[in-house]
Amino acid sequence: MNIILIVDDDTTSLKLAKGILDQDYRVATVNSGAMVFKYLEKNRPDLILLDLNMPEMDGFEVLEKLKSNPEYESIPVIFLTASQDPASEARCLEAGAIDFVGKPFVPVVLLNRVRRVVELFGYRNQLEEMVASQAEVIIARSKRIQKIQDAVIVGMANLIELRDSNTGRHVKNTQTYVEMIIKALKRKGLYPDILTDDYISNTIRAAPLHDVGKIKISDSILNKPASLTEAEFETIKMHTIYGAEIVDDLLGEVEDPEYLDIAHDIALHHHERWDGTGYPSQLVGESIPLCARIMSIADVFDALYEDRVYKKGIRPLTASLAIIEDGRGLQFDPVITDAFLEMLHELREYVGEEPE
Repeated sequence: MNIILIVDDDTTSLKLAKGILDQDYRVATVNSGAMVFKYLEKNRPDLILLDLNMPEMDGFEVLEKLKSNPEYESIPVIFLTASQDPASEARCLEAGAIDFVGKPFVPVVLLNRVRRVVELFGYRNQLEEMVASQAEVIIARSKRIQKIQDAVIVGMANLIELRDSNTGRHVKNTQTYVEMIIKALKRKGLYPDILTDDYISNTIRAAPLHDVGKIKISDSILNKPASLTEAEFETIKMHTIYGAEIVDDLLGEVEDPEYLDIAHDIALHHHERWDGTGYPSQLVGESIPLCARIMSIADVFDALYEDRVYKKGIRPLTASLAIIEDGRGLQFDPVITDAFLEMLHELREYVGEEPE
């Protein structure tokens, strides 16, 4: 059973959090930052729930000390905070926390946040243990290991997509569209110096990670039914930067450099625009990595065509494609857009839509 360490100087909060979690986890509690490190001398929790405001050593100081110690730096931390200030929430994430939970606790929110982080880091630990303990087997069975890693990556991506009111089909759909686009470009003899077999394989495999950074975005923003404020949109935009950081952190030691570069570029740059008005780097034209330009069309098309809890899909398929065409040379690479628009028959077969 996974071990959760709760750190809070407020006895009531400690008891409440423990009561919510102790049916599913082994729960330990301490009431100060100093006690955290005494506990860690003999124990290894799977997750730390850390109160932000404590006397003597606050949550930020505890987290900084954890991150500076190689023995503890990989333990995920969720901050517990009564603050609703976006600046404080941003500081929590920048300090290295994987998430935060507001006080007073909403039991289902606390339990779901804990479950999600435990599952996510469980996947990572499984990968690390697999690589560490079976190096010779990995060499002998590289294809099988790759399938296992891909399954873990897709599973992790689906967990994250579920936070964003999606069904999980978005991961499968966008990966399929990326593969279809690449094959169309290859048939046309486009980008021959870039589209090697390894580049194609790595781009398709990395596509599910494009929105992995959303794990660090608050549910209240991801699932807001109304329009986002300017500040909230700026927060959403950070998922690209968070995603690149997560890719580097989680996969840096278990994947080859070319795959890592492509996964990093897809996560970071899939919201760049051909005309330079995208984010986070305002890259222009072919300065945007090819894999990210491909991902951009796949991502936007699926968002247009598929139903979401907050909107109906834009149907028929030609209506969504018309919007993609309007973005040619503005949002999207014109060459890739043309290739995508020529895929009407393939797209109809995939989505199961009859010709008009």
